Amino acid sequence: MMFPLVRDLAVDRIPVVVTCRVLGFSKQAYYKWLADPISQRDWDDAHLINAAIDIHHVDPEFGYRFIADELARGGILASRNRVNRLCTLARLFSVHSRKRGRFRKPGPPVHDDLVRRQFNAARPNELWLTDITEHPTAEGKLYLCAVKDACSNRIVGYSMSERMTAELAVNALRNAIALRASPAATIVHSDRGSQFRSHAYVRALRGRALKGSMGRVGTCADNAAMESFFSLLQKNVLNRRRWDSREELRLAIITWIERTYHRRRRQDALGRLTPIEYETILQAAHAA
Repeated sequence: MMFPLVRDLAVDRIPVVVTCRVLGFSKQAYYKWLADPISQRDWDDAHLINAAIDIHHVDPEFGYRFIADELARGGILASRNRVNRLCTLARLFSVHSRKRGRFRKPGPPVHDDLVRRQFNAARPNELWLTDITEHPTAEGKLYLCAVKDACSNRIVGYSMSERMTAELAVNALRNAIALRASPAATIVHSDRGSQFRSHAYVRALRGRALKGSMGRVGTCADNAAMESFFSLLQKNVLNRRRWDSREELRLAIITWIERTYHRRRRQDALGRLTPIEYETILQAAHAA
């Protein structure tokens, strides 16, 4: 960083030898830098930092280890120590990381709370609720993001992955949009998780003219209807046994949602009907 200063002082007719002697390095080092101000290493580091910023921009919960893995998937090879050094230089830290004696404030909401704990809707596709849950297996954790229609309590979209990323939430939303034939003006309510505040998720909402909504921090009641579904899933599937693999648990979750929850489990809130039966009757009534 001192070499540009030597160059600037040389313009003011201060001898290079004198400046180098005062600053404590040789004039040969200065002239070597002057011949090639930006080394190949600095050039590569700059491109690597830009790629790391793009990855962290999409998934702010990623630390340097996950960023290094994503760089390798994109064809950029760099050691974890190098990625850690550059992430520290660019101040790219996971939103989940905490330092001793310091607490990170929760991220700001990107949407207002349009629901206000009123988890009911007169028609399908008026209000969707979404959240993420996790469960351990012998291979590691499996994360599930589900989207629930507040009218019929049907799970209209879901996605599972070994990582809790923004892509997990975006895939669940896209699954719901595909099943519901691209609904417009639907309110999609979630908590303030980083996945739902990510730029990729917000773009997915705006691209389909959906309205985002967010509850408060640390208040599970602001998304209680979605928490009740995860509680049922926990008791009926997740906690019934130990799971040896993610694929085994994935198939069990899909089977329970599609066969039991949608088509066999009758709900008092739906007049002792299943979600599929309730939607069928409601569609016929609306058509009439």
